Amino acid sequence: MGYPPEQSRTDARSDALWASAPHPVLIADAGGTVLARNGVAGDCLPMASPGRSLADTAPAWLAAAHQALPLPGRFAGSAVDPAPVGVIGGRRFRAHPGVHEDGTVVWWLVDDTDGRQAREALRLERERTAFLSEASSALQSSLNLRRCMEVTAQLASERLADAALVIAPARGRGLPVVTCLKGGIPTRSQEPVDPNDVPGLGEALRGFPPVPSRWIDPSSAPGWLIPEGFGSAGSIVITALPGHGVPAGALVLLRRSDTATFTEEEEAFARLFAARSGAAMSAARLYAEQHAITEVLMRELLPPELHRISGVDFAGGYRPSADHERIGGDFYDVHPATVEGEASLVALGDVCGKGVEAAVLTGKIRNTLHALLPLADDHQRMLGLLNTALLNSDSTRFATLILASAVRTGSTVDLRLTSAGHPRPLIIRANGTVTEADTRGTLVGAMPDVAAHSVSVTLAPGESCVLYTDGITEARGGPMGDALFGEERLRRALAGCAGMPAEGIVAHVQMLAAQWLGDRRHDDMAVVVISAPRTGHLSTVNGRIRGRRTT
Repeated sequence: MGYPPEQSRTDARSDALWASAPHPVLIADAGGTVLARNGVAGDCLPMASPGRSLADTAPAWLAAAHQALPLPGRFAGSAVDPAPVGVIGGRRFRAHPGVHEDGTVVWWLVDDTDGRQAREALRLERERTAFLSEASSALQSSLNLRRCMEVTAQLASERLADAALVIAPARGRGLPVVTCLKGGIPTRSQEPVDPNDVPGLGEALRGFPPVPSRWIDPSSAPGWLIPEGFGSAGSIVITALPGHGVPAGALVLLRRSDTATFTEEEEAFARLFAARSGAAMSAARLYAEQHAITEVLMRELLPPELHRISGVDFAGGYRPSADHERIGGDFYDVHPATVEGEASLVALGDVCGKGVEAAVLTGKIRNTLHALLPLADDHQRMLGLLNTALLNSDSTRFATLILASAVRTGSTVDLRLTSAGHPRPLIIRANGTVTEADTRGTLVGAMPDVAAHSVSVTLAPGESCVLYTDGITEARGGPMGDALFGEERLRRALAGCAGMPAEGIVAHVQMLAAQWLGDRRHDDMAVVVISAPRTGHLSTVNGRIRGRRTT
């Protein structure tokens, strides 16, 4: 195949060339009279024999192309196709003319049917590959299941069918369905139907191979499957949306009765699209489930919101080591007394480490302390049992801890403080004096025995006790960027908080620590303030239930 060489005259050598060519060859003069043809041309164009006119014996497109050639002595228009294309005997040919000086034209007719089909197949494959790439990008841009269903329905209706439905497995009553017409916007509905009433739908939702579209009678489709305003359905494809281990749903493609039915090749391509859509929907559903589980667990690990309990004001604040995290190794809890007049228990601790791994151990410690609440009056025994529990666990981490029992007595608040390797609490007196509570002890989870010394403190109205973790005092920053915030600076800051409510003291400490740090890295930071209210009112809000106070 290819273009023939220009020939200046017809001789024996050129005669042999065109006569033995594997494709049809016609030779005609300037007037369109056939001069000669090879055997292949005789088979294709039996009427175009020598001496006859092309206009009478050849296809019209070939005769017109010959007439349009700029032959010697003839004027031709500017728009001349150098290689016209037409059909001969159901095959597609491309005609290449070879013009001689005397006006004779040799027409080489090259069968382009297979080449055209190959080019069309390549074009179609490129379009489909681009579509699948576009679909993957659109589907992977969201981990929201509803959004994935809508994108799937919209892409399918625009590129694969006249309308598309994306159906998720039944949850509760009915099937979640997203419907989209070509050129429309997706709509959601909940259909209280049995998927087994639609041939192939029940199987698709269970992940079985699709039923061929020729087996589905469009006239028997239920009304909910045909979108409003769609008209009569001519063909239906139902295919599974495969997920990760479990089916993600089913894809239903609809074409109108005046549109060509789905071919086997189109059904196979629909399954490729469905595989990508199903993977995206499955990932979105898995993310939603994991997010819900994480939220439940997070609520248990997050520090609680504190307020006044049995006439004692409590306030707390927490900042994890990383701003994108919500939990870490610092924790605090307030357990109200079960009986009015008994002490509430406050626990504030710091687990070795940061992030989720440290938060897991804080959860264990908080749950263990909750189980030991019947022993809340005996701090030493609680710490000993907690230490044993940590040593018997798989964790190699340890923790520092401080326990505080607080009870309202008249207008004052009596405290009993016990430290297990933790920074000593600071007491803010009404006159602005800040003192340390003289409690000390060994950390828990590291050695077989825990030794701790408890101390009793009384808070007059307006006075407060501040429990904090070393993330505050060890915060590194300041003007030079490498100085510790330190205990002395914390004491000076608290001296100016005399008489402030517990919430105000917490907010002030957190603000100063944040300003000192700037945007530098830091450890977890927690602070709890216990205050004796200035008023004489005794509140029993939530004071009768022993247990962890949660948001």
